[in-house]
Amino acid sequence: MSETLISIEVAFATPEKQKIIALSVARGCTVAQAIEQSGINRFFPEIDLSQHAVGIWSKTCKLSDTPRMGDRIEIYRPLIADPKEIRRRRAEKAQEDGRADKVTGGRPKQNRGKSTDQQAEQNS
Repeated sequence: MSETLISIEVAFATPEKQKIIALSVARGCTVAQAIEQSGINRFFPEIDLSQHAVGIWSKTCKLSDTPRMGDRIEIYRPLIADPKEIRRRRAEKAQEDGRADKVTGGRPKQNRGKSTDQQAEQNS
């Protein structure tokens, strides 16, 4: 009895190079088996599945999960910088440049400090 095959894709990208490999695998194979069968390690020898997260269509999954017909398995690189730290630095710079309110961190109100007559004139 022949195995039923499903068509999937395996994707990985670096800032310099991206690769999506289309292949057919046996229904019921795992994500790890599909990645191995794709041969993507020939293009990116730095891939280490014990260090890289994987996902199907941008949702993280386990290496033991089973892909379905048409799925794209994605191998994610580790983050280089902490996103929270980057946002904090960006907010501090915006405050220093005057692009953010010093108290709330949001956009500064344009009419702050104007008299009521000036506000009414501006609104009309």
